[in-house]
Amino acid sequence: MRYLDQQDWEIASRYLFVDMTLRTIERDLNVLKQASPFKITEPYIALLNKLKKVGTAERKKLKNTMHQKKITVTLNEKQDSFTSYLFATKGKQEERNYFNPAIRKKVENILNEWMNQGEEM
Repeated sequence: MRYLDQQDWEIASRYLFVDMTLRTIERDLNVLKQASPFKITEPYIALLNKLKKVGTAERKKLKNTMHQKKITVTLNEKQDSFTSYLFATKGKQEERNYFNPAIRKKVENILNEWMNQGEEM
């Protein structure tokens, strides 16, 4: 059953996946800087830093909106195949379970979206 209205859920959900995408970028940057399989790492690091900048700006806007609307997202439970998050706003709570490969696909889609934004600039 849905307890959050559609707009609040979309904001919270987008924030959740943008945050995950930024954490993935951070992890990838650390791996590239420490033990890169590439001979020339600078272009990859620059690309990831550009994506990080785009994502950080989006996350900041989403976080401000969530703060204004008093929306929170918290990790509830993590298992091998599924991860559960608790979305809360206006005295209502809703638990959502995500299939871990689906989370990975959403993060990949956001990365592609940000890369395409870079092409348009």
